[in-house]
Amino acid sequence: MNGWFPIETPRLLLREFRSTDESDIHAYASDPEVVRYVHWGPNTPEVTRAILAGFLKAQQHWPRIDIGLAIELKSEQRLIGAIEIRMKDDANRAADFGYVLNRSCWGRGYMTEAARAVLDAAFRELRLHRVWATCDPRNLASSRVLEKLGMRREALFRKDVLHKGEWRDSYLYAILAEEWPAASN
Repeated sequence: MNGWFPIETPRLLLREFRSTDESDIHAYASDPEVVRYVHWGPNTPEVTRAILAGFLKAQQHWPRIDIGLAIELKSEQRLIGAIEIRMKDDANRAADFGYVLNRSCWGRGYMTEAARAVLDAAFRELRLHRVWATCDPRNLASSRVLEKLGMRREALFRKDVLHKGEWRDSYLYAILAEEWPAASN
């Protein structure tokens, strides 16, 4: 086993995906509002099934450089989203991460709770030096999550992503290991 997940927080369980997660994944992945600022979706049932099959196949290998975890709401034992950390630069111990959450769960602090747990594992368990994330500047909720984690906005990349047929900007947020203890208080 890998030693750093599953991760349990007061309200959430961050765990590997299961074959029984398909309908919960599809609930958020097919919602146009949820996928508004991401490069994929809205998913058809067939696409969701294929994505889940890919997750399950990837989970059979260790170590791996992309680690996707299901976000389960413990009180309901229901998958409500996903978070992924991707190792980008071994020599410099750097990674990025991204996340998605079912719209019915927005505004309750679940994503901040999940991301805080993953960042804590990134710095304490994986011994990373730097973790970053990008988001569409129009995605105010995602910017707020990253700022609540103590990440700082380092850049605005202008028209750097071709997103669903049009160019869009990206904010880059980052945090260093030496900043993490102060950010997690």
